[in-house]
Order: sequence, then structure tokens, then C-alpha cells
Amino acid sequence: MAAFDQAKFEALQGRVMGNVGGAVGLLLAYMGDQVGLYKALEESGGVTSEKLARQTGLDERYLREWLSANAALGYVDYSEQSNEFTLSPEQAALFSHESEPTCMQGFFQAVVGQFATHDKVVDTFKSGEGRPWGDHHPCCFCGTDRFFRTAYDSNLVGSWIPALHGIEEKLKSGGKVADVGCGHGSSSLLMAKAFPNSTVVGFDFHGPSIDAARKKADEEKLNNVEFEVRAAKAIEADNFDLVCIFDALHDMGDPVGAAQQVAKMLNPEGTFMVVEPMAADSLGENLNLLSGIFYGFSTTVCLPTSRAQEVGLCLGAQAGEKRLTEVLKEAGFKNVRRATETPTNMILEARLK
Repeated sequence: MAAFDQAKFEALQGRVMGNVGGAVGLLLAYMGDQVGLYKALEESGGVTSEKLARQTGLDERYLREWLSANAALGYVDYSEQSNEFTLSPEQAALFSHESEPTCMQGFFQAVVGQFATHDKVVDTFKSGEGRPWGDHHPCCFCGTDRFFRTAYDSNLVGSWIPALHGIEEKLKSGGKVADVGCGHGSSSLLMAKAFPNSTVVGFDFHGPSIDAARKKADEEKLNNVEFEVRAAKAIEADNFDLVCIFDALHDMGDPVGAAQQVAKMLNPEGTFMVVEPMAADSLGENLNLLSGIFYGFSTTVCLPTSRAQEVGLCLGAQAGEKRLTEVLKEAGFKNVRRATETPTNMILEARLK
């Protein structure tokens, strides 16, 4: 064995302690989100725990402890002179601004969902068996939608679709779009709103997610979008100009079979847009914080979801462009390219000719 290096140990211990603090802080941040505390802090300016308790109706002693923990972690600011807590613009962007890409509450909620069913996580890992998507805690579905929605809000209409050959023009004039594995429908609704002359159909095999998507469409009074409960390989509709799979191809048990079905759904000039988590092609290139987070979710969510389905290929959330291209070409797509990217996603364009 190598000699024990005290300096390396202390450095690792410091990182692990930071992770422990982050894990506790993440739960507290989720609690604050669920009861509206960050929004209340932002609206109130500097407040004492007593004043905030009166404003929110929450127990002052619990609230004081929550605020103290947040202040110690740097999530809120505290003035010893006035005994008041405040939320800076930067803190508000991270914890309070739901509609902005800076907000991380969806990420927090997705992690809390995994901790909520930790016994099942461990049992699945020990057994090597699959775990169906629908078996997860509701926080997993809501958190996943909230987290990815911020990226879609910022990029889907403004940069991702324009990066595809001829698709933006087609959708403006009136095209046909399929959103496969649409979840709660955020991506489908964005495209329906941006391209009112086009029709959008969202498909997902998880019934409760489709119910949530339909509710959102009704609330927004969109008449050019519809949602169906359907697994990717069971979709029979065709003649689509654009078929999209957002952050879900790697979750599928048979991504090659799903992509082959997409090929049947497209018209001859159609485009398949595959949005996947950003990853390099080797583990050595992926030794960074973001990949560590994606590998973690892949361990507890993506791989078990894939293994619970037929084939169970288990691509994983860090498959990388090379492996994804192999899948798409095996499915019959002749041309595959990276159309664009963000720090968290790669956007692949696949065409039949």
C-alpha cells in the first residue's frame, strides 16, 4: 500500500465536509422553497426571525434555527448589529427566482427525491435489478422537470432549434413535431407557444407525467399541442418534420429500437434532435463536478430505469457523443452531428440522408 499522506487526507476531508454541509444545506433549501421562505425574504428585505414568523405564520424557533443554518452556509446574509436576515440578489437568483436559469431548486428537489426512497435505492443497487421510472418519489419527476425546464426556457427556441438545418423556418410556417419522453411537457409547451402554426405531440410512458402535461396545456390554453401515454417504440404516428428526445434517450431500455421507431416517424426530410447531458467520451475526461453529479443520478435513476425495460442497454447519463452517435447510426441515421451545446447539454442532429 502507498504511504499515508496527511496533507492529501486533510484536503479530501475538507472536500467531504463541504459535501456534508452541502447535503444538509440542500435539504434546508428545499424546505425553504416548499414553504416560500426565500421569496418572503426577498420581498421583505431585512427581517428578524420574529418578524418573518409573523409574516409567514411559521414557528419562530424553528424559523430562527433554519435562518441560522442558512446564514452559516452562506445561503442568506445576517447582520449582527440589527439581528436581521437578508437575501442578496445573487442568493435570490439561486434560491428564489423560479423562472430564471440561475434557480437551482429543481436540482435540489430531484436530489431530495432520491434520499426520500434511499432504502429502495440501496436495494436496487445491491440486487442489480431494474427500477421502473414510475417507482420513484414524486419529487424525482417534479425536480427533473424544474431542473431541465430552465435550460429549455433559455435555449430551446432561441438557439437549439435554430441550429438545426431548415427546421426553424419549417416550424414557423407550420410543421409537425413529436416530443418523445416528454415528461411533464415543458419542452412540448415551449415549442407549441413559439410556433403556433405547428402542431406538437408529446409522448411519455408515464401516465402521471402525461396528466401533469395535459393540465399545463389546459392552463395555458394551447390548442396546438396534445399528449399521449405511449412508450417510444409503440408510437405509430408518422410524417413528422421534427422528433425530439430531451435528456431521455439514455434512460430507455432499447435506445436503438427507440431511434429506429423515430426513423419511421419522420418524413424523408425530417430531423431527429437528441438532447443529452454534456459528457466527453471517456471517464478520464469526465472527472469533474458536473459529471460526478450526472454519474450519481445515473447510478440511482437512469441505469435502473433502463434495466427495468426490455433490452436494458444502460447507456447512462454520461454516454458521450461517440457512443450516442453509434446508437443513432445503428438505428439507420446516416448523418449525425453536434449542432450546438451548452455547459450542461449537447444537442445532436440526426438525419436519414
